[in-house]
Amino acid sequence: MRRFCKIFEQMDVVPLLNALAAKPHLWNQNSLRTTFPGSPHAACDDIWLFFNDVPDDETAVIDDIAVRSYPAWQELPQARHLVFDLMRRVEGVQLGRVLITRLAPGNSIPEHADQGAPAEFYQRYQIALQSLPGCAFQIGDEAVNFRIGECWWIDNTAPHSVINNSADDRLALIVDVRTA
Repeated sequence: MRRFCKIFEQMDVVPLLNALAAKPHLWNQNSLRTTFPGSPHAACDDIWLFFNDVPDDETAVIDDIAVRSYPAWQELPQARHLVFDLMRRVEGVQLGRVLITRLAPGNSIPEHADQGAPAEFYQRYQIALQSLPGCAFQIGDEAVNFRIGECWWIDNTAPHSVINNSADDRLALIVDVRTA
């Protein structure tokens, strides 16, 4: 595979899943990514752990290299070992955006290519928190069904899409890392 690379297998995601179930109020506290006009992520729900500062004028240019923690980072300490284990594994030197996304059954993220720092400055990794057969992440002619606890590097500079044809939500922890 050219546009995917498995980094980890069997990461322990159960503590984070339990915390998410106990804290449903964290979903969609920040909706810029899902409500921005033309966003391919409109069908998703998000929890921002680390993200850019968002100006009062949401149409203004965002500094997408510098990130800061959001309240969910404090409320979900179970995410920290996953993020920091990944940083160690890939010899990360700077943490970028970290968010949890949820895609309901029957929904999809249409094909798009990421731009700006999330694609050009950072490397994009996804940790599958919940992903049943029928969830497919597609880049070009390659498609992967991430299994629970797997972490994958993805080439988010290439056009990619996600479809959830499973019976349950697809949950992914997205982590952007600057590597040496």
